[in-house]
Amino acid sequence: MTPHETYMRRCLELAALGIGSVSPNPMVGAVIVHEGLIIGEGYHQQYCQAHAEVNAVNQVLERFENATELLSSAAIYVSLEPCAHYGKTPPCADLIIKHKIPTVVVGCRDPFDQVDGKGIGKLKAAGIEVIVGVLEEECQSLNRRFFTRVQKQRPYIILKWAQTSDGFFAPLDGSQFWITGEESRRLVHKWRSEEDAILVGKNTVLADNPQLNTRLWSGKSPKRVVIDRRLELSHELHIYDQSVETLVFNEMKTDIEGKIKYIALEDFDRFVPQYILFQLYLQDIQSVIIEGGAHTLNTFIDAGLWDEARIFTGKAVLGQGIGAPQITGVPGEEVSSGADRLQILYNKPSS
Repeated sequence: MTPHETYMRRCLELAALGIGSVSPNPMVGAVIVHEGLIIGEGYHQQYCQAHAEVNAVNQVLERFENATELLSSAAIYVSLEPCAHYGKTPPCADLIIKHKIPTVVVGCRDPFDQVDGKGIGKLKAAGIEVIVGVLEEECQSLNRRFFTRVQKQRPYIILKWAQTSDGFFAPLDGSQFWITGEESRRLVHKWRSEEDAILVGKNTVLADNPQLNTRLWSGKSPKRVVIDRRLELSHELHIYDQSVETLVFNEMKTDIEGKIKYIALEDFDRFVPQYILFQLYLQDIQSVIIEGGAHTLNTFIDAGLWDEARIFTGKAVLGQGIGAPQITGVPGEEVSSGADRLQILYNKPSS
C-alpha cells in the first residue's frame, strides 16, 4: 500500500463514523500530513455542522502553536472532493486556499452539480497541487447512498428479509414466526440506525405490529414508511404512536397529523414503487431499508428498484408457507450471524 493509500484509508475510517448522522450529506473524512506524520484529522460528524476539512484544520490550529507554518507545507487528504459552494457551511476549497495548504489528495469527485469538479478546479486555479482518484472505488462505495440519490434521484434501496432453511418467508396465514436468532435481530437494529427510513407493507404491520425502531441498538430510529392503500390499519398499532416521523402512502388523503404524514398516490395500480421512491427523494431521504412483506419486497424486485439485498437464512423449517422472494444479483459478503447465515447481494451496476 502506498503512502497516499494509507492516509486515504484513514480518511475512509474516519468518514464511516458519520454514518446515520450526516444524511443527506455524504460521509467524508480528512487527514492532514506533514513530513510523514498526521498532524490533524476530522470527519463530517453531523448534518448542518462543520465538514471534515474544517474539523481537521481546526485540530491542527488547536494542537500546534506554529500551525500556520505547518499547514503551509502540509498535504490534506480528503475522501471526497472539497466543496466549492456556500451551503449550510462555507466552501472547504476556500478554507484550504486560505491556509495555503499546497497539496490536496482527493479520493473521488463529488457528483453533486454544485461541486462536481468545481472544488478541484478552484484549488488548481489557486496553484494548489491536486491528486485525484486514490482508493476511488472504496471512496465511491462508502458514499453509495449519496451517489445514488444525486445520480438517480431516488434513495439507495436495501432489501432485507429472513427465510427458513427450506426457503419460506412466513407461514401461509402470514402470522408472526421468528426465523432468526437474537444476534441477527440486533444486527438489523444496527442497520436501521444507519439508514434514513424503513419501509413495510400493510400486511407486515397487521401480522407483527412492528415498532420499526432501534430498541436493540444505541442509535437513532429511522423514519417509518408504510404502504396502506385504503388506510385500513388501526391507529392503535405501533406505527401510529407518534414516536418518529411516519409516512403513510395511500390513495385516500394527503394530510399531516403530528408526526404522521399521509401521502396520496394518484395511481395505485401502476408504478407504485417509482412514485414512492420519488416522494422519499423529495423528503431528502437518502436510503431506505425495505423489510417486508413478501409482496412488497417482490414489487420492488420486479421493478428492478433495489441496490443491495441482505438475506438471512435461519435453521427453522416450515414445510409450507409463503415463499421467500427470489432474487439474482452480484454476490457480496456471506457470513455467519449467530446460528443464521447472512448473504449480501448487489444489483447490477446498470440498474
